[in-house]
Amino acid sequence: MSPLPLPAANLVSRFFSPGVTSHELSSQWQNPSDVFSVLLVLGGNVIQAALAQLTGSKITPIAFSFGWVAHGVSAVHSAVGENKLMPIADCQCKVINGKTGYVRDNVSWIIGRIVRDFETWMDHHKPDGPIRRHLQSMIARRWKMDKARAEERRKKGEVIPEPEEPTQTGLCVSVYQAEEARPGYPGYDLLYFLGFATIILQFGIAAIPCALYGDWGELLITAAGTALCLASGSLSQWAKEKWTARRNSRSTFILSRGNGSQHAIVVLGSGKGLDLEDLAAVPTKVDIWASRSMQISTMILSILWICLLISAAGLSQHTWYLLVIGGIGIIENIFVAGRWRRPEHFGIPLRFVEVLGEPKVMDSLFAVEEKYPHVGRAMLETFFPGRLSPEESRTWEDLEETAERREEAQKKAGDQQ
Repeated sequence: MSPLPLPAANLVSRFFSPGVTSHELSSQWQNPSDVFSVLLVLGGNVIQAALAQLTGSKITPIAFSFGWVAHGVSAVHSAVGENKLMPIADCQCKVINGKTGYVRDNVSWIIGRIVRDFETWMDHHKPDGPIRRHLQSMIARRWKMDKARAEERRKKGEVIPEPEEPTQTGLCVSVYQAEEARPGYPGYDLLYFLGFATIILQFGIAAIPCALYGDWGELLITAAGTALCLASGSLSQWAKEKWTARRNSRSTFILSRGNGSQHAIVVLGSGKGLDLEDLAAVPTKVDIWASRSMQISTMILSILWICLLISAAGLSQHTWYLLVIGGIGIIENIFVAGRWRRPEHFGIPLRFVEVLGEPKVMDSLFAVEEKYPHVGRAMLETFFPGRLSPEESRTWEDLEETAERREEAQKKAGDQQ
């Protein structure tokens, strides 16, 4: 039998030499090469969400982690193509004008998060708050009505099983008063200060190989990455986009996910808050010079991130420290990006007034209209788009007449003063 050609012989010997593979795997796990640089280009959307949560002031404490290079490149695309940095809302909801009934689809990150996390912050995280108690009473009344209806059908000879307790009923309308708005306020809460703590921990880990082996590469990469993180979050464009709205609004607005949702949030204007209808819309007025400045800044930051990526790829020793640093950072980023926050942490403080709601949606709208003229009517087409019965139409006509009489009386009282 003739000997195998040299390449084939090397292939066979390599295939039947488990020691070579074991050595390669062992070396990789001892000093993972190129892994950190690859991870830097993954997960840019998490970074953008974390920045959207905390930006506003000059210092945005977002930790250095995986995904920053991807975010740096995508930020250039957003800045050049769309003239914006903020992501769109990650919760679909609507903003309804309480006077005109005009419905606007929301794109604001702030409003989206306020609506998304409403059930968490509505009673300041209290399990026995007024809104939860009222909602439970609504569900109990609805369950009682279902039982009575089932009993009537049984009396007619129908076989009806015992109805189960409903998980949702009617429409629960929570009313809040808009307090003094604070555009640019990043929310000095757990999420904000957690960033500083994470950065300090990362520097402590990066200093270990420098102290033990004299290897300052990890410390350099961590310091440069943290500096770029802070620079990326300090761009003034974040705050401009985040709070683009008229101030000192006296208008009333309704926030909700739309028809079929359990909750609606009524925000009464008091001349102190932001115009939420403005905030919900895409900004149409673009400052050209600010836009160019933002584009240039994001391009420079993107180039610097790529330079950091190349530098990180050159490290071959003690790379586990960088992986731990990046892992801690991405955990902090994910926590910040997904964590709920109260409206005041977004610079939109709301003071609870009362909660209204009935087991039937139409009855809830009647109750709101009686207490707050025009507000219930503004919600009608969204929460009850169907045809009204003659009795319902007459009720709405009576409520409209009552609202008009109230307005005339208020106008006369104002003229006399």
